[in-house]
Amino acid sequence: MSRVAAAIDAAKAAGRGAFVGYLPIGYPDLQTSIDAAVALAEAGADILELGPPYSDPVMDGAVIQEATQAALAAGFRLRDTFTAVRAIAARVDVPILVMTYWNPVMQYGVDRFADDLLAAGGAGLITPDITPDAAADWIAASERTGLDRVFLAAPTSTDERLQMIAASSTGFVYTVSTMGITGERAELDAAARTLVARLRAHGVEHACVGIGISTPDQVAGVLEYADGAIVGTALVRALRDGGVEALAAEARALTAGRRRNGRGGAAK
Repeated sequence: MSRVAAAIDAAKAAGRGAFVGYLPIGYPDLQTSIDAAVALAEAGADILELGPPYSDPVMDGAVIQEATQAALAAGFRLRDTFTAVRAIAARVDVPILVMTYWNPVMQYGVDRFADDLLAAGGAGLITPDITPDAAADWIAASERTGLDRVFLAAPTSTDERLQMIAASSTGFVYTVSTMGITGERAELDAAARTLVARLRAHGVEHACVGIGISTPDQVAGVLEYADGAIVGTALVRALRDGGVEALAAEARALTAGRRRNGRGGAAK
């Protein structure tokens, strides 16, 4: 069974939604990024989402771009991804997803990337810039290795596209809360609630909402209708401004927003 889906189900059984925390690998340096991910898991994250820095991060907002560019300037290499995943997996028992743009995977080799991620203890990939109909090699590699493949669904996705995403995704579907880049927003787009309902109609069991979630209240609001809330920018900002200790405090505050009375219930 999918480790990621199992983590979401375990959170639900405990009467709460899942919290997915994103951090870039190699920021501010490789060892600190490993320690930060461990601290995030220890502070209550149910799933870790780790991003290898990339030179053309089309979905990333200013805070994450600043961090990833700093990591690249400091010498990050794609192979550091597997070093980080291995080190984190040795210290915490939380599923680790790698959120990566597709070009680095293609350059590395799809099967080689899948094999190295599996060997390091990773759980799968989130692939924001490739759709299932263009991902035959990755789908084959993930089926061979048992890695999860998390595709993105957007409010603008057609029903035909949502059906394809529903049929091709494992672990969960990354449900984009609003159109645009990552970052914090004062109000989440109500389209996210509608999109989750559309995904449910296509048979999706696990839908996690990301982009723009930055407060405990927003986490709680999302978990009224979704299975998980994904937070990135607020965590990266905390790490930037106050180091691992500040990141852990921010994570504890955010995870306080995840308790609820089951899917669709009121947040506590």
